[in-house]
Amino acid sequence: MKDLFGKAIYDFQTNNSPEDLITETSISEEDEMSVAYLFRSYNEMPLIEQKSLQLAFGKVLDVGCGAGSHSLSLQNDRNLNVTSIDISEKAIKTCQLRGVKNAYVQNILDFDGEKFDTILLLMNGTGIFGKLNNCNIYLSKLKSLLSPSGQILIDSSDIIYMFDEDEDGGKWIPSDNKYYGELTFTISYKGEKEDTFEWLYLDYNTLQNAAIANGLKCELVLEGENYDYLAKLSI
Repeated sequence: MKDLFGKAIYDFQTNNSPEDLITETSISEEDEMSVAYLFRSYNEMPLIEQKSLQLAFGKVLDVGCGAGSHSLSLQNDRNLNVTSIDISEKAIKTCQLRGVKNAYVQNILDFDGEKFDTILLLMNGTGIFGKLNNCNIYLSKLKSLLSPSGQILIDSSDIIYMFDEDEDGGKWIPSDNKYYGELTFTISYKGEKEDTFEWLYLDYNTLQNAAIANGLKCELVLEGENYDYLAKLSI
């Protein structure tokens, strides 16, 4: 990976002529995303993110922390002990420059040795699962990092609304036998294109079934205005 996402974040932090990120998925056309959005304060965050930060307690693990905005809010405003991880080296460098105390380049599947009271996976936290059949690997891993009374706060969206309806009101989904929330994602930045990667959007019922299959309780905490939701998983 060229880490263009991390490069954009680092450019913004260091005032190195940042530009918008261009994102494209297998079911949507190119869209511009302002890097500044990743540096938002608590008051600028969507309700789902604010709610998850309100619910966070104890020792926190922020998975896929990006520019570190959620971590900083919990660390500075709530005085919580936060560990922040991301696979992007430049994103973690940015987190450190912004004052995130415990930020590490780390894949969640390789992360070990500690237990957390709150594990956060925000901004479509199910995305990193990639495919539906990877849910068990990730949920089992997350469960292993959870303290007995801990919680996983994860958000996603049911993207069924993005597919066309047929005459009977049913949805027309390409029949290649895969789950409709499995997408491929491409990011471009400053004329460079990132390698295409897999990204998963999960509807709530599918997440709930996967959680139950892995010995986790799943509760719907909040629904957003754009088919998005926040869920709380616990042992």
